[in-house]
Amino acid sequence: MVIDHTSVWDRCLQNIRKNVNGRSFKTWFEPIKPVRLEDNSLTIQVPNRFFYEWLEEHYVSLLRTSIRQELGNKAKLEYQILTNKSSVSTTAAPSNNNSGQVTDSTYTPGMV
Repeated sequence: MVIDHTSVWDRCLQNIRKNVNGRSFKTWFEPIKPVRLEDNSLTIQVPNRFFYEWLEEHYVSLLRTSIRQELGNKAKLEYQILTNKSSVSTTAAPSNNNSGQVTDSTYTPGMV
């Protein structure tokens, strides 16, 4: 059976919907778009940096649980941040060097 990013994300959303109220689901989860699935790593696109930070602060545990239910304990979640209508930022969360510089191609925070 071939597993694609869209079907994995759809199943994650089914689980998430059971754990948040309707308004939160519509606000924070409906705008997310699945982008790709590679080696147990699901990449999702979020509208902006604030959106990403809110998810990480308030819903990372739920996201982690949902992704791992679908892909197993080694599953990872990566973010793409939409910077405007025509481009996507694919940068990573800063490392522990506290320099404030972002250098990698995708965000993978909150997931081990």
